[in-house]
Amino acid sequence: MSYQIIDGKAIAGEIKEECRVKAEEYREKGIEITLAVVQVGSDPASGVYVRNKKRACEACGIRSLSYELPEETCEVELLELIEKLNRDEAVNGILVQLPLPGQIDEKKVIQAIDAKKDVDGFHPMNAGALCTGERGFVSCTPAGIIQLLKRSRIAIAGKECVVIGRSNIVGKPAALLLLAENGTVTVCHSRTADLKEVTKRADILVVAVGKPKFITAEYVKEGAVVIDVGIHRKENGKLCGDVDFDSVAPKCSAITPVPGGVGPMTIAMLMSNCIASVDE
Repeated sequence: MSYQIIDGKAIAGEIKEECRVKAEEYREKGIEITLAVVQVGSDPASGVYVRNKKRACEACGIRSLSYELPEETCEVELLELIEKLNRDEAVNGILVQLPLPGQIDEKKVIQAIDAKKDVDGFHPMNAGALCTGERGFVSCTPAGIIQLLKRSRIAIAGKECVVIGRSNIVGKPAALLLLAENGTVTVCHSRTADLKEVTKRADILVVAVGKPKFITAEYVKEGAVVIDVGIHRKENGKLCGDVDFDSVAPKCSAITPVPGGVGPMTIAMLMSNCIASVDE
């Protein structure tokens, strides 16, 4: 079966260009969109993400403020900085790069960010808004998954959708967004009995399991659309996802590659949330 490769890089590029045009329109009205990025410690992966976010801001005409705090920063200091940024009317969005060092309670930090500036979409008020269909920020990776499907002209309504993974950052919000698009959604996890039987029903399979090449051909039905959220670095330095691309792709009608699938969409949707933050 010939399959479509869903090009996340190209779609993310489209979204960023749309954001750049909107940011330009706001600037003409005298509004400069500003994102504050806070990083605690020098985790190398976090450093890469933060640099990529700053680069994307630059490309989209969004001003970024950078706060790089030492590893030993205490919780109170971080919460004070967040409170200062909450009160700063020039700041539209606040992003605290996760993970945080052990001495800081991540939940407390997420809850401290003003929900109207929570461009990561992690605040309980935004998570609740997603549940009830109210307006709010949606976390970037799940929002990116929906955009990948829509912009690739893949219908969700009436489709059997299976999400593997139930994290608050990807699995649960992805399931809720698919439901909002009128998909029939099943969420699987480590306790799911007969996982293969469930995943083989999926017209759209979203894999966020955190295990390299976990999903092989026998988990996937003929003609399915497979969205691979995982990203892992192999011993040879190459990247792979949660899906064994080589065995699964021939069974699919469409599939995301790793790299170049879901990854670029996360930052594109962050830019989109920054633009939306002006109206919050």
